[in-house]
Amino acid sequence: MSHHRETVTAVGGPAAAGPYSHAVKAAGLVFLSGQTPVDPDTGALVEGDIGAQTARCLDNLAIVAAAAGASLSDAVRCGIYVTDMSTFKAVNEAYATYFDDAPPARSTIGVAALPLGADVEIDAILAIPEG
Repeated sequence: MSHHRETVTAVGGPAAAGPYSHAVKAAGLVFLSGQTPVDPDTGALVEGDIGAQTARCLDNLAIVAAAAGASLSDAVRCGIYVTDMSTFKAVNEAYATYFDDAPPARSTIGVAALPLGADVEIDAILAIPEG
């Protein structure tokens, strides 16, 4: 009997910073846990500006998406969390390079703090590709 949900562990992705799965597949969707700009090899936050940090978050999400049999192009929604809303423009510029002319729905939320002292975290919901 198949289970109604399946957890995904992304080999090569950043280690989970708490008791959660990298992603969960259910009902034709993949729910990707938020990714901070952690280098999967060192476990440390990447150096650089908010654009470089945003890129690392998206690269980490891409690793998790691949482990789930999908890619960022399958994203139907992303959530971005930043500790400084003045970085909105720079985050947008980096984010835009990961999506074609049909980006997913999205929200950007200003927060007081993020895990590991990160300045940005991104999560995503993907539609599982058919076939």
